[in-house]
Amino acid sequence: MKYLSELTESEVLALAIANEEEDSRIYQTFAEKIRKTYPDSARVFDEMAEEERSHRSTLYDAFRQRFGEHLPPIRREDVRGFMKRRSIWLLENLGLDRMRREAEMMELQAANFYDKAAAQTQDLGVRELFVHLAEVERGHGHRAAESEDRNLTLPARQREDEASRRVFILQYVQPGLVGLMDGSVSTLAPLFAAAFATRENWPTFLVGLAAAIGAGISMGFAEALSDDGKLSGRGSPLIRGIVCGLMTTIGGIFHTIPYLVPQTVPNAFTIATSIAAVIVLIELSIISWVRARYMDTPLLRAAFQVVIGGILVFLAGILIGSA
Repeated sequence: MKYLSELTESEVLALAIANEEEDSRIYQTFAEKIRKTYPDSARVFDEMAEEERSHRSTLYDAFRQRFGEHLPPIRREDVRGFMKRRSIWLLENLGLDRMRREAEMMELQAANFYDKAAAQTQDLGVRELFVHLAEVERGHGHRAAESEDRNLTLPARQREDEASRRVFILQYVQPGLVGLMDGSVSTLAPLFAAAFATRENWPTFLVGLAAAIGAGISMGFAEALSDDGKLSGRGSPLIRGIVCGLMTTIGGIFHTIPYLVPQTVPNAFTIATSIAAVIVLIELSIISWVRARYMDTPLLRAAFQVVIGGILVFLAGILIGSA
């Protein structure tokens, strides 16, 4: 590997050409990833990719005039200390905001590169070209904003906001809500059955912990294997599985924690069970609110469905444990 200061002028020009070509492909990849969901924002990245291709052509013309047709096969990876491009565009669920932030970082890095390249270039014409491109890269933020103003009209922004909300609900809220409901409700029966069968806190805690973790693993795999997300638009099955599994475990663990109250404390079982019952009510209230907020379910109906179901499971556990 070489430092940038050790490169010849032909290698610096070739590196600039390779950088512009790679950046254009990255922007085009961004555009293709969001074209179906955010077509107007995709056109913004299309324009950015086209501008990078025009920079590449300008640089290549300058190279041919100075050094001929053959381009040295130099890349960022060959230059010591050069800022490497992160391979985030390979991610399945790369959000629009993340793409915009990454584009801003790419433009800043490109401007810094051209500043350094101009400082060590002897050819006046090439130096002026680098200085010009540095200014262009720094001005991309303004041009990107102008492109967004052209392509992202108020109706377009409203459509994209609604699409973003749908994607968020499908990829995160829905699997998280399913997991929270399952963890909060399905673990009630074994937890309170163990509680009223043993009337001891530590065995009850172990049963609740096992139920919460077991349900989390089960629900995580079930969600991840339900579909690959390509046709349903529900996103990465790995992310959905992790979200669902974690929320299931969280839903089951909170009303289990009170049973960590030491048995040596007076009325330890009564205290732990009372706290657990209050936590259950809080969990069911949160689930009802999430359903009303994101799933367009009337709050009273959501509360009735969730609370009634939770109470029935709660009573079933008590009755079985007391038998």
